[in-house]
Amino acid sequence: MKQNSKHVNDVILQTAAIIIFFIIVIFSIDLFFAGHYSPGGGFIGGLMTSAALVLLLLAFDSKTLANVLPIDYRLMTASGLLIALATGLHSVFLGRPFLTHAYGKFDLPLLGEQTLHTAIAFDLGVYLVVIGITLTIIQTIGESE
Repeated sequence: MKQNSKHVNDVILQTAAIIIFFIIVIFSIDLFFAGHYSPGGGFIGGLMTSAALVLLLLAFDSKTLANVLPIDYRLMTASGLLIALATGLHSVFLGRPFLTHAYGKFDLPLLGEQTLHTAIAFDLGVYLVVIGITLTIIQTIGESE
């Protein structure tokens, strides 16, 4: 009877994990984009996304996580660092201090006047670095046990 009970618990955990995964990812995207004008940004958005992926890892296994996100996390970390560094150096090439961000206002149909900042590119780099490092650490710990 214990075997069936364990299987039922796995199904409940996996079903709940899938639902919660999408809720966390949507919230992390909201935090990512809200970060320029209110608390949030690439760091906390990356942590929330990492938490959602770790939830999948706990509910399923590493193969399922590899199917959901088939990326080498070290490459993700390097890409994020490159994006963040390029964003900072962009201002240096324009004769401004490192990490001076530029922005512009655009009039978009249906949305009205919107601003676009280079800070979003920096936050994207931080977002990728946080996800890459967190999942590399989690997988390294999991493989050693």
